Amino acid sequence: MWSTAGTAVGTSAGTSAGMAVGTVMGVETGAAAVPVAVLAAAVLHAVWNGLAHRVKDKLVVFTWINLACTGVAAVLVCFTPVPDAAAWPYIIASAVLQVIYQLLLLRSYQLGDFGQMYPIARGTSPLLVAVVSTTVLGQSLPAGDLAGVAVICLGLMGLTLADGVPSRAALPALAAALGTGVVIAAYSVVDGTGVRHAGTVAGYIAWLFLIHGPVLPLIAWSRRGRSFGAQLRPVWGRGLTGGFLSLLAYGLVVWAQSRGDLAAVAALRETSIVIAALIGAVVFRERLGRRRVAASATVLAGIVLLEAAGP
Repeated sequence: MWSTAGTAVGTSAGTSAGMAVGTVMGVETGAAAVPVAVLAAAVLHAVWNGLAHRVKDKLVVFTWINLACTGVAAVLVCFTPVPDAAAWPYIIASAVLQVIYQLLLLRSYQLGDFGQMYPIARGTSPLLVAVVSTTVLGQSLPAGDLAGVAVICLGLMGLTLADGVPSRAALPALAAALGTGVVIAAYSVVDGTGVRHAGTVAGYIAWLFLIHGPVLPLIAWSRRGRSFGAQLRPVWGRGLTGGFLSLLAYGLVVWAQSRGDLAAVAALRETSIVIAALIGAVVFRERLGRRRVAASATVLAGIVLLEAAGP
């Protein structure tokens, strides 16, 4: 499940880069490093999404997040290997998907509550990734791993429906969140496949963010015009912090995808929903309730199953 050899990036340079990313991000490469990296990414992702949702003007904060990611990526491409030619179709495809993902996520946050939109968006993808990785990519999931993925998905669904079936008025927000989940599954599979052709994990991540990062700021500027610069100033701190956390979280996940089963990584990654539920309760004063607690416990049980299945 958490392989560090057979599923690692193929070339020696790529393996070294993957190990370097793991070391820089605070974990040693090894079987235990993959789940640790994914769980760290889950926490970081929930935190930066919480920061983004707290800002009233979502387009402004998402612009800052992208500017921060683009700036860091521009520096990284100067010090990381260029991905192998075979990886570039995946990088381009993922960049397009990232832009669509951000627009859909931004829309869902504009229309709905953080405590509901986040779990719907993130909870849709693990099952889709499991289906695609096993049926299309030919990755096999042992029974224990499959059980863990299923239990995590069940818990995520429980979190999604903890407040009951959404009303008709909530359908546009629900559609945006579900669309976000589908795109998450798509770029997860694309990145998990593409990074294995890249020969460099760090280079893959850097070029991906450098390509897609400027797109949303350009879209925002075209919509808001000259006044947009003044609108950016009040939230620059939160936006830049969110951008750095976003890039770090994504880097951890792509590194993990280069070394582990895509379905297991995707399922474990979405435990950020549990953290998001806590953020919603503590920061946004959203009701947690028994159903959310039970669903969160189910997610944690799925994590235990994944870990019990072993490498």
